[in-house]
Amino acid sequence: MKSKKKKKLKEELEKEAKVDLTNEVSEESVVKEINIDFKDKYIRLYSEFENYRKRTAREKIDIITNASENLLKEIIPILDDFERAIENNEKVEESSTIKEGFELIHNKIYKILKNQGLKPMDSLGKSFDPDIHEAITKIPVKKDKMKGKVMDVIEKGYTLNEKVIRFAKVVVGE
Repeated sequence: MKSKKKKKLKEELEKEAKVDLTNEVSEESVVKEINIDFKDKYIRLYSEFENYRKRTAREKIDIITNASENLLKEIIPILDDFERAIENNEKVEESSTIKEGFELIHNKIYKILKNQGLKPMDSLGKSFDPDIHEAITKIPVKKDKMKGKVMDVIEKGYTLNEKVIRFAKVVVGE
């Protein structure tokens, strides 16, 4: 009897071992399937991101190119005005007409640049600020209240949408 029980026990153990083995195999295959699925998703997501990055870089270049194109289209008529002024300068004797022509051209270009967000800085008589001014030279002043103030502007400074794009070149009193 003991041998029958042993045999039965042996058969049951073998059955359980086979069931455990098939469970392990099926779990392993499930893990492999999941791994393959994640790998596939990762590759697709990575490719999608790379395409997105390339597309946005291309769009950024297009925006910059088109922005400068629009500005140039607005400035071309001013170039035409300068060419006409140069041609008419040779024929005109009176200097007030020439001056008036140049003022018109100046106002035209100033208006275009102002519409683009460009603003000139008003520095004369104000305190020297190294964040917006570049001191070219210093000159002695008689009054103490003029020390550290901008006495003369050599070149105007400009801001574009509140960002300094050219520092004002100034003479400072000391």
